[in-house]
Amino acid sequence: MNQAKYQRVLLKLSGEALMGDGNYGIHPETLGYVAREVKSAVDLGVEMAVVVGGGNIFRGMAGSSQGMDRASADYLGMLATVMNSLALQEALEKIDIPTRVLSAISMHQVAEPYIRRRAVRHLEKKRVVIFAAGTGNPYFTTDTAAVLRAAEIHAEVLLKATKVDGVYDMDPVGNTTAKFIQDIDYMTVLEKRLHVMDSTAISLAMDNHLLLVVFNLRESGNIRNAICGQAVGTKICEPRK
Repeated sequence: MNQAKYQRVLLKLSGEALMGDGNYGIHPETLGYVAREVKSAVDLGVEMAVVVGGGNIFRGMAGSSQGMDRASADYLGMLATVMNSLALQEALEKIDIPTRVLSAISMHQVAEPYIRRRAVRHLEKKRVVIFAAGTGNPYFTTDTAAVLRAAEIHAEVLLKATKVDGVYDMDPVGNTTAKFIQDIDYMTVLEKRLHVMDSTAISLAMDNHLLLVVFNLRESGNIRNAICGQAVGTKICEPRK
């Protein structure tokens, strides 16, 4: 199946997705792989937006747990997302995908300011739009920023790329009895405290009826297959009636 089911999508990437098997920073080969996976989706003709985290460089929660003021730590994390966004932009444009970085924190020398209408216009022109610096506010994760931006641009689906195949009833790392969940509703995720996204992000997705698809980024073709409506990963949506 090579026909896109969704026409406007937002892809959420963790900063760790760019590390490869390393412990820090950006792995060039992994960055190139991610760029090619995004290109395979763009080639379907969809409008693609991306939010990338900064955990491969600095994570705000980690900084605050070591005594740093939470707001200051979160701002450092936002700057890390800008670095990742610029790296991804460079990788995409090397393979002829026009890309724009829009930052929630003003830094005109390297990125455009985030303006919703400008973002939508870029998407309509088939440019990949990378939303950097989270929401621009401390105390909010990049998962929440991804849901917020998806709602603002009226994305039909938010694709959350992870290191595992989807949602499990417990952490599959080290738990051989963990069971894969193919479909689940927002409220169940909240009630069972499944750590797919933080509760603010899930609640915001639920309030805006935003479909979430959680899948393994390391499986080549998963982004494209998810956009084509194939059974990839876990769907988080409204409960079935």
